[in-house]
Amino acid sequence: MSSYHITLLAGDGIGPEITAVARRLLEVVAQQHNFSLSFDPQPVGGAAIDATGEPLPASTLSACRGADAVLLAAIGGPQYDNLPRAKRPESGLLALRSGMELFANLRPVKIVPALIGASTLREEVISGVDLMVVRELTGGIYFGQPKGRVTSESGEERGFNTMTYSSSEIDRIARVGFDLAVQRSGRLCSVDKANVLDVSQLWRERVDAMASDYSGVEVSHMYVDNAAMQLVRAPRQFDVLLTGNLFGDILSDEAAMLTGSIGMLPSASLGSEGPGLFEPVHGSAPDIAGQDKANPLAMVLSAAMMLRIGLKQEAAAASLEKAVDAVLAQGLRTGDLMAEGCTAVGCQAMGDALLKALG
Repeated sequence: MSSYHITLLAGDGIGPEITAVARRLLEVVAQQHNFSLSFDPQPVGGAAIDATGEPLPASTLSACRGADAVLLAAIGGPQYDNLPRAKRPESGLLALRSGMELFANLRPVKIVPALIGASTLREEVISGVDLMVVRELTGGIYFGQPKGRVTSESGEERGFNTMTYSSSEIDRIARVGFDLAVQRSGRLCSVDKANVLDVSQLWRERVDAMASDYSGVEVSHMYVDNAAMQLVRAPRQFDVLLTGNLFGDILSDEAAMLTGSIGMLPSASLGSEGPGLFEPVHGSAPDIAGQDKANPLAMVLSAAMMLRIGLKQEAAAASLEKAVDAVLAQGLRTGDLMAEGCTAVGCQAMGDALLKALG
């Protein structure tokens, strides 16, 4: 029997609630598919600040590096907003991605038929949407140097950040995008701002250079402002969207709303080697934390991505995804997905329904 060690990062806000649901389901699905999972809970984000004074303790990073996979819920809360930037929960997340060398972020956006009515877009626009956003995760403007804030002699303050990519950073994320396009529908759209940004001009040149290695992939380029418009105008035109850190952050959240709720989207962050990090796209939702109102489905789907990509347990991953489809088809909805004619349930009740759907 195969055995896997999972570092579990519940984090803040609704994180512990949705983590509890995902863990219950993982324990059951592992038993059903004849493998075992061991879990190592570790603090990160605000929980780690409260416990240690640091958003990413060295012990947490070490545990993540030594695991077979890492499952993260969410971090952050308003009580940490006045801390110095380096001490905030978000800095811990950036340090985790950098420390694990996770340069590729995969965010699938697939319309669930039962949730078509939850989207703000018309059914004929979103029906059949199935795309993957491939976002570079450890470069670009979030990590570029120099950055900071300075005050001039006249007292005027100025803030600045640097968007920078090397050819090797572009090449490695582009290869992830091309490989995914080969596995999917053979179409890759690279998103940049090459009409005004030098860094985007280099990005486009490197993507074009790699295209010769993938003759079966149809490659196109799109400026980020047009891509943002096209995602809500005609999203079915996209298969794999390849882009940098900042643009990918914005576009993937926009794409999330095609599904009706950001509470439905999972993600995977991967490196060249070592364990991957799997997490829902949404935040910690501190306004509903501890009230049994959270939607655990993105966390469950992130666990499914962990099973498929991180642990190579395809059948178990498919079982979790089918359970999600089943409970939604029954009309069960958490508050963010609620629609006329559906049944409102809380986080724990949704977890119970998922367990029942697993059999």
